[in-house]
Amino acid sequence: MGNDAKVKDRDRFSTAARLKVLGEQTAARVYRSQNKRQARRSRLTGRAALLALVLCSLIVALAYPMRQYVSQRADISDQQRKAADARTAVERLRDEKARLQDDAYIEKLAREHLHMQFPGETGFTVVDPDAANKHREDKGATGRAWHSNLWDGVDKADRSSN
Repeated sequence: MGNDAKVKDRDRFSTAARLKVLGEQTAARVYRSQNKRQARRSRLTGRAALLALVLCSLIVALAYPMRQYVSQRADISDQQRKAADARTAVERLRDEKARLQDDAYIEKLAREHLHMQFPGETGFTVVDPDAANKHREDKGATGRAWHSNLWDGVDKADRSSN
């Protein structure tokens, strides 16, 4: 027995035996860490998949209301702009109404648009000598009925004074 104990001690302390034991221990550690990593990775992958599923569900659930919110904000700003335009138009019309209360303004409009004069005044019509040389701007009017041309002329004359 003493001989066996010496052989075991010698094997236990020999370099080859020590390297063998170290290799086995290292292999066991690596194997355990790989198993732990794989176990952790599989648990983490499940959690990550669940998290991704929850995030995708939230995005899908919030996409339509967000789109509605953005479009309604655009509609609101458009309506506010229209309301501001209407307010300016109302203000302009109020100013025009106030001007139409003035007799001097009415007289001016009658003289300009209707070519009216007071009794005793003489009205003159000045003919432009270059007008005969100018071409007509509305060449398509010749193929239309005379009354259409007449009303178009009245409309154009009315617009040019504003």
